[in-house]
Amino acid sequence: MSVASLLRSAMRVGNRHVAAHLVHQRALSGADAINALRPFYFAVHPDFFGQHPREREVNENSLKRLNGYLENLQKPGTRSVQPTKLTFYVREIKDKEDIQKDILPHGFRSVSFTLQTKDVLTTVMDVLKSCSLSTEHMKGLKASSESPKSRQPVAGHGNPFYRPIKWDKSYYSFTGFRDPEQELEQAKKVEPTLSLWLRNHEKEATKKQNASVPQREELKRLKKELCQKFALEDIRWQRSWGVTHRCCQLQSLSRLSQQNPEAVLNLRGHTIIFTDQSGMNASGHVMLGTMDVHHQWTKLFVSLPSYRSLHQQTEWLKERISHVLGGIQVIDIERLGPVQPIEEHFSILNTFHKRLLARRLALHPRSLQGLAMTLENDRSSPSLHEMGHFIIPATCEPSRLQTFLQSMAWEARQRIKHRNQLQAEEEEVLLHCLEGLALRNLSKEPSVRHNQMIPCCRRLLEVRSPLMEGLRVEVSHFYSVMQDGDLCIPWDWKG
Repeated sequence: MSVASLLRSAMRVGNRHVAAHLVHQRALSGADAINALRPFYFAVHPDFFGQHPREREVNENSLKRLNGYLENLQKPGTRSVQPTKLTFYVREIKDKEDIQKDILPHGFRSVSFTLQTKDVLTTVMDVLKSCSLSTEHMKGLKASSESPKSRQPVAGHGNPFYRPIKWDKSYYSFTGFRDPEQELEQAKKVEPTLSLWLRNHEKEATKKQNASVPQREELKRLKKELCQKFALEDIRWQRSWGVTHRCCQLQSLSRLSQQNPEAVLNLRGHTIIFTDQSGMNASGHVMLGTMDVHHQWTKLFVSLPSYRSLHQQTEWLKERISHVLGGIQVIDIERLGPVQPIEEHFSILNTFHKRLLARRLALHPRSLQGLAMTLENDRSSPSLHEMGHFIIPATCEPSRLQTFLQSMAWEARQRIKHRNQLQAEEEEVLLHCLEGLALRNLSKEPSVRHNQMIPCCRRLLEVRSPLMEGLRVEVSHFYSVMQDGDLCIPWDWKG
């Protein structure tokens, strides 16, 4: 749906109902979908990208979106699902001459596609075909109607995505594929101690870091120049691209500004995020797709006034929702998941707001003030995040929502208090670690929690390895030396 059409929808009360077809044929159960997608999960599973953090992060985020898409298709009464663009890095299990040209140096290739299917079976087929994976095993698969007993959620409540790769050992003997469980167990057994790993990789990290200094300085210069030239709030990157890659992206934007200075003027006051798709995200930041050409960027810049108007409408909807729900704030947390386009965000807010208006809730205007919530399409029941914010399905029944919010408000405040304490403690110990170890930089992956980072830093201070002096260190879930010399260490490293 275009920005203009969304704006028109925002200005109307919503008295138009869109007819949609329910696909009764070719229904596939959740369990069947998981079985059918096993070759796909095996090829993209994040556990096999431990040495490639950028690709690992992309696959994790895309799996969350895919599993949410599949879960939505299986919900009773679902009329339509928003088109979803996905990008995966696919491991090459067997040689395929027709796709060798797309393979990256490390033995995997990048695949992007958009899901616009209306049933589970078609979705599964599209995913397999888009990734050039065999669909032979689908021929004998009988479609079956969903029932309460057979329906299974694709993504479990306790996991960010389903990890269905527990196959019988005979499968690996027959196909010649590697057993992922066996590989992971072997990796754990041979995981080195921190001191041993540093002795083996400190020279490599130092060499790469020194070689990257000119590019780091150029990146800093380009970013400052563009921010000043177009009065930008900031320039960010959604993923962990290398310094050279980031420089190329800024140089490309700089060239475009020289070719078409009028269009780029619309960027004034915005924050730019380089990511996988162009548009505006839920926070009102301008997204520049790194695979898009200048023509697509220019079209986006020309459309920014319309995007800004749509963003204003989303802010208005958030205020109305907050007013109805006792002062609770609707927030967006970019770092915890994939970037959400403003169109999708507006649609979710609009759906939720209409449901609230249909029922008059009895909440005191300030009873939930100081609390926060996120709205999601891929949830079936409300929950409270460990960091204290509520995660609410856009289709949640209002009276059930009121009961849940009121019953969990005290617990939410306690978790927020605990989160703030942990955050302050982490900032303090991180500073001590940075100075005590004489590091050039110390950071962490967004997926590393406060209660993991704090003991990690304290243990590093106890060891005080001289091999880390002057290095850039990122606390992650695995060991790695990045292309620019940044040193990744797991938060639970062995002493």
